[in-house]
Amino acid sequence: MSTLKQYKIALLGIAIVVALFIWWGLRGSPQDVPLLTTEALGGATGIEKELVETLITVQSISLTGTIFSDPAFRSLGDFGREIIPEPMGRRDPFAPLAPGDLDENAESEVPAQLFRAR
Repeated sequence: MSTLKQYKIALLGIAIVVALFIWWGLRGSPQDVPLLTTEALGGATGIEKELVETLITVQSISLTGTIFSDPAFRSLGDFGREIIPEPMGRRDPFAPLAPGDLDENAESEVPAQLFRAR
């Protein structure tokens, strides 16, 4: 504790210097960084101009439904396939097997010797 009393003025001076450095670093003049900036439309970059042109093109598209009566649309074929219903499996496939869960009439694709006890 005596060391603290001995260096009290030096510690106070160091604290003031640190506070001044922090204040000086955080202060800034209002002219340095304006909060709001405005640009003329002529100052737009190429990407911005391209985006505006694309948005204008998309706005000009009208969806009237006349494409569905077009002969080219009517000549299109359906290549979809019918989904055949499959038998349902177990309710929880990760649950432990119970004695009635195995279908004994189904033939196994894996040979029985593969799961022999060691």
